[in-house]
Amino acid sequence: MIETAFTPWASLAGGVLIGVSSTLLMLMLGRVFGATGILAGLFQPASGQDFSWRAALVAGMVSGPAGVWLMTGQMPAVEVPISTLALIFGGLIVGVGVTYGSGCTSGHGVCGMARLSPRSIAATITFMIFTGLTVYIVRHVIGG
Repeated sequence: MIETAFTPWASLAGGVLIGVSSTLLMLMLGRVFGATGILAGLFQPASGQDFSWRAALVAGMVSGPAGVWLMTGQMPAVEVPISTLALIFGGLIVGVGVTYGSGCTSGHGVCGMARLSPRSIAATITFMIFTGLTVYIVRHVIGG
């Protein structure tokens, strides 16, 4: 059985960074921190300035492990206990869900719920239900 590590301090730090980042993005640019929308906007930016903030944000997210390495001297451990094919399939399913759900967990779950958006609250509840079902099926029914 796959055990999920309990990391309260790292999780708290990550949550604080996400909260601060999304608040600053809203205050400074009036934009919602939806990771998939930000990434998609890199490929079709509305302007040069639109591309710049999106590229800076994505670069910051991607360079996070390098920051950990600089501070601790070692790269963070990343264990992916599934096949590459399963990762690709999961990514495609997430892409479809983000498209039909008009946003991702960061957009709806962090920013939308903070604004008390009924659509975001419904989307986040749906995300959480299906996440729980998926974990249960993969770990206990399929045995992955």
